[in-house]
Amino acid sequence: MHPIRHFKTITEHRRLVRSYCLRLGLVWQGLTHDLSKYAPVEFLRGAKYYVGYRSPNDMERRSTGVSKAWLHHKGKNRHHFEYWVDYIINEDGSIGFGGNRMPKKYVAEMFCDRVAASRVYKGDEYTDSAPYDYFMKARKLTDGRIMHPETAAELEKMLRILKDEGEDAAIGYIRRWLREKD
Repeated sequence: MHPIRHFKTITEHRRLVRSYCLRLGLVWQGLTHDLSKYAPVEFLRGAKYYVGYRSPNDMERRSTGVSKAWLHHKGKNRHHFEYWVDYIINEDGSIGFGGNRMPKKYVAEMFCDRVAASRVYKGDEYTDSAPYDYFMKARKLTDGRIMHPETAAELEKMLRILKDEGEDAAIGYIRRWLREKD
């Protein structure tokens, strides 16, 4: 059990996300981001499976076959695309299962979350390409079937701008994108 280390990790992650969200004008989201991580169902498992260089949810999943902390977390936090996975109506009218398009403010928060997680887990090895590389690796594993295609394209563009042009350019792009009408 590593409750102090886990507390410091999630608190640093929240601080970084809050900073990014404030730069985007997402004040409430920055203040309330990932508060569920302090709930016993998430915190105690996070402390138990803490390793410091990757999510304890992944470690719990590898150990038990399922992460109860993750199931709780994704159900409480709209900045995770998994929150938006549900039954969908296909173009032919049939019912399927997949990702629904996320509202812009949650896509922007997802960007902040991914950058902050990369910074926390990579530490001094962080580069602006790390969040993009992680996204592309995960996208290949799912073949792009779980995240809504438009949401995935929006997030990929944000992460590519971060990778190619840096943090200030990505934040500037996202601020303009948030102001555009759907």
